[in-house]
Amino acid sequence: MNIAGGLRCTSGEDLEQAESSSYAEDSVPENYLELYKETGEDKGIPWNILAGVGQVESKHGRWDGPGITEGHNDWGAAGPMQFGALDGSAAGNSWGGEPIMNVEDRPEDGYGQDGDDDGVVNVYDPADAIPAAADYLLNHGAEDDMRQAIYGYNHAWWYVDDVMEWADRYADGDFDTSSSVETAVNCELNEEGEPIAQAPDDLTQAVVDWAMGQRGKPYVWGGTGPNGFDCSGLTMKAYESIGVTVPRVSQAQWEFGPKVPQGEEQPGDLVFFDVQRSGEPSGPGHMGMVIGDGLMVEAWCTNCGPIATREYDDPSRADIVGFTRPLEHPDVKEQLEAQGRL
Repeated sequence: MNIAGGLRCTSGEDLEQAESSSYAEDSVPENYLELYKETGEDKGIPWNILAGVGQVESKHGRWDGPGITEGHNDWGAAGPMQFGALDGSAAGNSWGGEPIMNVEDRPEDGYGQDGDDDGVVNVYDPADAIPAAADYLLNHGAEDDMRQAIYGYNHAWWYVDDVMEWADRYADGDFDTSSSVETAVNCELNEEGEPIAQAPDDLTQAVVDWAMGQRGKPYVWGGTGPNGFDCSGLTMKAYESIGVTVPRVSQAQWEFGPKVPQGEEQPGDLVFFDVQRSGEPSGPGHMGMVIGDGLMVEAWCTNCGPIATREYDDPSRADIVGFTRPLEHPDVKEQLEAQGRL
């Protein structure tokens, strides 16, 4: 299986589904459990993740609140998987078209589908809603980062944690959502099977190698190592590893420059994102280190997984502000010349 971001480190084998726990067998309605498993197998997504979403959203269709079997809730969501299904509502209309419509009336946009081939696309029918939820998660990057995909389903980290906890209870033993985290931490090859993170010179290669060597360590807000880092702490320490000093925080590193036009970035350059937080200085509040092939190594956030290799020009990410090349800064060159390394 190829992982988004140009990495190729998996064998192409189909996702191995978890066995259902006795708790799942006893607590999930039989028809829902069968649909979760069938959909998981068909779509290549863990069935128990779908079951976790179904539990948190509607208790597998058994919650007696509004919008589960008819109508909409206060935000415009409907059905057991709680799709946005009302134009102009807070939830929008990710279902597409009417909550219940004939197949021939289904618009091109939206996730609504006729999962049981009965000729009707019905947001209240779990046979239609569960496959639609699987497609939604896949379209939001489930193969690359399951937690981020679930966050895309409902923008709250407590929601992600709840879904994952239910998924764990439904699985018999441990389960792996995908190989994406392991791939992002350990992969050393691009899609062509060639080594990633190949810098243009030995100094830059040393910086890149140091940053890549931190993969798997946790994100720690304010962290500068050695056991955890935040985004700018990682890049600062990477350059410090060759004996040069760059500013500490991302906003200052952006101002430090020098700027590099997008499309001309190369391994060792820094990429900055349009993320700003209250109480912080103006300027981009997140960054990573370019390693080539459209990839970066980054310390992302507390709930985003470990330091890893990820794609930077990704529509699910914040907009890119720009790129810089610290090794071209006059102060950095002066420091390297003083060490006899230039």
